[in-house]
Amino acid sequence: MRAALVTRFGDPSVLVTTDVPDPVPGPGEVLIDVAYTDTIFVETQIRSGWGREFFPVTPPYVPGGGVSGVVAALGPEVPAEWLGRRVTSFVTGGYAERAVAPVPALTVVPDALDLLPAAALVHDGVTSTGLIELTAVTETDRVLVLGASGGMGTLLVQLAHARGARVVGVARGARKLALVRELGADAAVDADDPDWPALARHALGGPDGSADVVLDGVGGEPGARAFPLTADGGRFSAHGAPTGAFSTPDADRAAARGITLLGIADVRFARADLARLTASALTEAAKGGLRPVVGEVFPLEEAARAHAAVEERRLVGKVLLRG
Repeated sequence: MRAALVTRFGDPSVLVTTDVPDPVPGPGEVLIDVAYTDTIFVETQIRSGWGREFFPVTPPYVPGGGVSGVVAALGPEVPAEWLGRRVTSFVTGGYAERAVAPVPALTVVPDALDLLPAAALVHDGVTSTGLIELTAVTETDRVLVLGASGGMGTLLVQLAHARGARVVGVARGARKLALVRELGADAAVDADDPDWPALARHALGGPDGSADVVLDGVGGEPGARAFPLTADGGRFSAHGAPTGAFSTPDADRAAARGITLLGIADVRFARADLARLTASALTEAAKGGLRPVVGEVFPLEEAARAHAAVEERRLVGKVLLRG
């Protein structure tokens, strides 16, 4: 089968499509004919050699952790009813035409949902749904979303809006800001404006212009500038690092203000929670209540171009690979 292989750490050119042996499902596993593979920013960072203390991988390796597709073969002890089912799953080596997954990792895709948006929800649907639960967003909250036009940010905007919160999204450029508003944000602030924190405070409103919940999918300096906007007793989630580093708010300062800090470890869910959150995201999308935004779909042979597009941030929403 064809797979995209990271041959060494480096720029997108190190990602090469080649022939590799077909995977064989073992006991309790299935073989998935991959329709679409999700890509996420951290995969480009790992490919470059960043974050080895968090992600201990060694080239050559096939990246990719989330796919949608059809169950094509069953390993021993797998009920026959799984054959032919449309599913999503977290896998190892998803940038490939086929992948193996254990049955407990599978989530059946609702009939009303295409496999393309299903793939776009494998990672970000789970994380965004889980974050809204962890931060307990309600209709009385004011929510600030950094990176609001990205794959996860667009979902967070929709989910917070659906709970009745006042939502302010931070993104770059007119096209992305328009999308953020279209998805339900009450206001959108341009991150290219040097005074964006002041603009965000004005848009958040309330007596002090603070946010009850800050969802930081960007990290670095933007995250550091967003932390002071958090209300006393609020919640601050530092779950993204496309800037190259996660936000690291001062824990003592946060505690003194009663702010709950959440980080990347808090969105590494147990398998039971993964299944529940995935099913929830897929069900909402099938009902039309959640719209994953897909910027472009690249063929597997162009995985390097897909990574370049992710890194350049020139697309709005998700970048997917077609198996």
